[in-house]
Amino acid sequence: MKIMLDAGHGYSTAGKRSPSGMREYEFNRAVANYAKKELETYQNVTVYFAHSDDRDVPLRERTDKANSLGVNVYVAIHANAYQDTWNSANGVDTFVYVTKPREAVELAQKVQRHLVAKTGLRDRGVKTANFHVLRETKMTAILSECGFMTNREEEALLRSDTYRMTCAKAIVAGIAEQYSLKKKPAPPKPAKTLYKVQAGAFREKTRADELVKKLTAKGYQAFAVKDKDSLYKVQAGAFTKKDNADALVKKLKADGFDAYVYAK
Repeated sequence: MKIMLDAGHGYSTAGKRSPSGMREYEFNRAVANYAKKELETYQNVTVYFAHSDDRDVPLRERTDKANSLGVNVYVAIHANAYQDTWNSANGVDTFVYVTKPREAVELAQKVQRHLVAKTGLRDRGVKTANFHVLRETKMTAILSECGFMTNREEEALLRSDTYRMTCAKAIVAGIAEQYSLKKKPAPPKPAKTLYKVQAGAFREKTRADELVKKLTAKGYQAFAVKDKDSLYKVQAGAFTKKDNADALVKKLKADGFDAYVYAK
């Protein structure tokens, strides 16, 4: 599945900033980055960016890129604003094109639900708009407004890395739910190296048992193990840290036992 994320505007876009000077693009790009990282934990997903940190990519260029790549879903990420001074406008909303394409509405509803649940902000609902990125894309497209830059409390959230990550996770959760995306299997955990302390190896089990008795009498927790070559190996300890195994070998040698460390 091909997904295009569009962090709205750019660093140099005129006017797109909060009354205290936060650029909207700073928020948009951070959410897009987090969302890309999260989406790439799912199987058969390829993520593209419509935006660039180097320039404010024109809208036509963004939608042309999405159309030429044949992406399946286009998600535009924004922060909202009402006028250019602090005010009480608040909440999150998600937009689809005015014709209300069925799949876009379903996706928007899921993304909106996750945004509201995860951010705790007011639900402004799923709405329609004649935005270029919704009108000129040939695939399912939505645009999410993740809070108001002109609201003091929400602007503080928009500046927060934690909130940006929360919005990204909400958007991805909606996409994953809509398209039944499956997580990639977790990579196998690397096996831990175990440092074992061996005090002897014998063909005869009786000799191994004798050594175990001697070690036990000295306070060591020893035991004998038969290996694949039919040798009875007497072990006195096993450690995840080699320093601990080396310390035990030193102590054993001081008590007159011939011991060494081997890794497995």
